[in-house]
Amino acid sequence: MSKYDMEINLLSGALGAEIKGINLKDNSIKNFKKINKLLLEHKVIFFREQDITAEEHINLANCFGNIETHAYVKSRKKYPEILRIIKEANEKNQWGEGWHSDVSYNYKPTKAVILKSIKIPPIGGDTVFSNMELAWKTLDDGIKKIVKNKKAIHSSLGAAYFVKNYRSMESNGNYDEYSNEHPILRTHPETGKKILFVNWTYTKKIVGMKKKESDEILNKIFQHQERLDLTCRFKWTKNAVAIWDNRSVNHYAISDFFPGRGLGYKRIMDRIAIEGDKPN
Repeated sequence: MSKYDMEINLLSGALGAEIKGINLKDNSIKNFKKINKLLLEHKVIFFREQDITAEEHINLANCFGNIETHAYVKSRKKYPEILRIIKEANEKNQWGEGWHSDVSYNYKPTKAVILKSIKIPPIGGDTVFSNMELAWKTLDDGIKKIVKNKKAIHSSLGAAYFVKNYRSMESNGNYDEYSNEHPILRTHPETGKKILFVNWTYTKKIVGMKKKESDEILNKIFQHQERLDLTCRFKWTKNAVAIWDNRSVNHYAISDFFPGRGLGYKRIMDRIAIEGDKPN
């Protein structure tokens, strides 16, 4: 343990750390400052054996800012701040497949996400995170020059994307697709670091470019963002909590639910997202 009575175990050289010695039930200013400092340094932090209640989950999220409501999916009835993500036992897909930054299509994309595991399969369903600060630093200089002062269009894809393949995920009645434009190179509001702010799932076009040219450049960027040396991977256990800086990372929920392995098991996660700022 360090002088702060906590242990920090790095998940990779790029980002991510598993933290021991912090109690997430403690929503004091002192404890939050420790958590936020760790988050800004490591981009995504993980805590195991955190049997926090729904109320404690919400209290922790409130420390970060205003809790946002998902555009398309109903939250828990008793706890509208919490979105319960459910993969039924016979379903092969799960929420979050494909590289993305959560709700990057909003005018104010998510600042941070606090995700708690409720029920998980014995195998399968790990989550991978990629460091978008490193992605910008290591991006080809030629591409940097082309995109550094440009914006991109991010699309919400509509309600079907979020509920169609998930029997237990219920629409809130909103079906309209919408989009917003954000800088491809954004500046982190707390650290001042430069971030490559596009993602494979929601980013559809570079503003001011013909579609063919835009697609070619975006595809090169997406391939770059997937580089394994920019990533870390987390294997979920029951009552584990992940907190990620959604401004600085993209992530991918792996759907490796195959017969005889992860398939045949239910997966339940509780998600709270904190509203961010307009990217600059």
